[in-house]
Amino acid sequence: MSSRLALLPGGGRGGRRTLAETAAAELHQLILSGELPSGTPLRLVELANRLEMSQMPVREGLRRLEALGLVDIIPHKGAWVRELSIADLHDTHETRLALESLAVRAAAEHFSEEDAEKARTALDELLQLSRSEDSVGARQAHADFHFALYRAGGSQWLARAIEPVWQNSERYRFGSRQTAFQIERNRQEHQAILDACIARDADAAERALRNHLAGAVQRITETMTSNLTGVAGRGQNLQSSQREGTS
Repeated sequence: MSSRLALLPGGGRGGRRTLAETAAAELHQLILSGELPSGTPLRLVELANRLEMSQMPVREGLRRLEALGLVDIIPHKGAWVRELSIADLHDTHETRLALESLAVRAAAEHFSEEDAEKARTALDELLQLSRSEDSVGARQAHADFHFALYRAGGSQWLARAIEPVWQNSERYRFGSRQTAFQIERNRQEHQAILDACIARDADAAERALRNHLAGAVQRITETMTSNLTGVAGRGQNLQSSQREGTS
């Protein structure tokens, strides 16, 4: 199996992609970047023109994204970017906890110096790219780090099972600029997971992973709740203004 996720920018097997894989990867990036927000209708003609390819590979690319849970397709009605919600975020988080806890425990039990070197390299890249505000590169390095750990456990099926849930969770990683404090906090959390794997301490590795994921989902929940509250507040102010006859 490739060390990279097939749909992430720069991924793919052997660096070569079919047109359908290219379409899926480019659409995937547009969704993660927010250029195609949740709920956006995905019209074949428009997407084909945007990607400068025929409709057939675009249609296949959408099917691949549907299989990952990023796109909803209803026959004879069309396709949409799957909606984001706090309920879906928490569902995704609980599933990640179940799968990734198993994976990181297995990794800690089998961790080698080669595995450690792969993870260190990805973590160094993540820090550098985060500081340079390269969100696409940082997203790839983040995936490279986690999957360098998960694949160290030796189960290809477990890594494959994690991938679609991981892909969905990445949609909740908002593209706002990270502060130096946030970057350093994330580095420390990732380093704690890596150190536990190097020490072959499965309990410590799972605790560090759970702490990392719990912190992430709490911060995202707070951001989403704040955004929803802001939207509701603006709507109430508009209704009040309309009742008072103000503009």
